[in-house]
Amino acid sequence: MHGFINKFAKGVFEPDQVKVLIGAFDDAWARLQASKAPFAAEEYAAAARTILAKRIIKLAKEGERDRSKLATDGLLYLSQQKMTRSPPSNGVA
Repeated sequence: MHGFINKFAKGVFEPDQVKVLIGAFDDAWARLQASKAPFAAEEYAAAARTILAKRIIKLAKEGERDRSKLATDGLLYLSQQKMTRSPPSNGVA
């Protein structure tokens, strides 16, 4: 998640906020993997992680700081993304 924050939100969040974002991302990713959803498959993992991270960062930029809400909304958003039969070659679904 640190890499995503540096790429998509460098300098936007305080260290305590970064901890919340990392926790939300880790929670969401663990839930996704446990669900065995298609986005958790290895061939989609990079794209799914990017989509999930971007969504969590976007919500946090809008003021959301609740770890559970960030994780849940990130997963909901990811579940609404269109998945093709072949994984994306550029890492974005």
